[in-house]
Amino acid sequence: MRERRAFAALIAAFLFLLAGTARAVEVIDDRGARVDISRPPQRIVSLMPALTETVCALGACGRLVGVDDYSNWPAAVNALPRVGGLEDARVEAIVALRPDLVLAPASSRALPRLQALGLTVLVLEPRTLRDVRRVLQALGPVLGVGDPEEVWLRINRDVQQAALRLPAERRGTRVYVEVSSTPYAASEGSFIGELLVRLGAENIVPASLGPFPKLNPEFVVRADPQVIIVARNDAASLRTRPGWSRIAALRTGQVCALDQAHIDVVMRAGPRLGEGAQLLVDCLEGKLQQGSPGR
Repeated sequence: MRERRAFAALIAAFLFLLAGTARAVEVIDDRGARVDISRPPQRIVSLMPALTETVCALGACGRLVGVDDYSNWPAAVNALPRVGGLEDARVEAIVALRPDLVLAPASSRALPRLQALGLTVLVLEPRTLRDVRRVLQALGPVLGVGDPEEVWLRINRDVQQAALRLPAERRGTRVYVEVSSTPYAASEGSFIGELLVRLGAENIVPASLGPFPKLNPEFVVRADPQVIIVARNDAASLRTRPGWSRIAALRTGQVCALDQAHIDVVMRAGPRLGEGAQLLVDCLEGKLQQGSPGR
């Protein structure tokens, strides 16, 4: 009997150790760095809205203790401390939150200081649809909750439903998507460009220029898009740009003016991509034209 109890205790101890080992996760992040996560993090700081939304989509919103200045979805994150943005992350404020994991994009200027202070930093920056799936697959095991594949399948399903909404006569429409009035654009190689392809539209900016290239305004004039998608605040000034009054989209009034809430959905490579696809279809159908009240 004593031997049986000793054996049972040994088995229990082995299973306990095995469970502890199973919780450890190793991730190769966007720096190519190996990040070892010994147990699911309980105090997370996110420095990118798309990463914040992904954490919440996987069911770990309650573990966020701080977010960047622009994270605003879901509504629960609006009550969290703000720690700056890509250019001005407040490292002292991040440290004060005692995070056991910091999620940051590769473009964050705070990365060297965060690493020097010994914080566990996981660098992820989704720019394409493949990246969105990759980030989900990376964060699922790290968080130890949620089903990354289920979230991805939902995104795919919603995008497909959006594509079915687009009338046949609008397929092949030439589109220009401006992400900044500099102007920076979303090319075919960005997640926005990939969504447009799936919807059946044609992006005038080739992938060869990079995901979000800075353009010579004359490039847009020569490409002559039939629909322009732009922030509502910038829509009125398009005609003042040299030569732009000749563009088909401006001549026919096909300027889709997105308010800030729409921009937050369309411009973030995260779990709301399906909703973003629906908004892009609204743009292609002329439902969000300049001066209209919006969706």
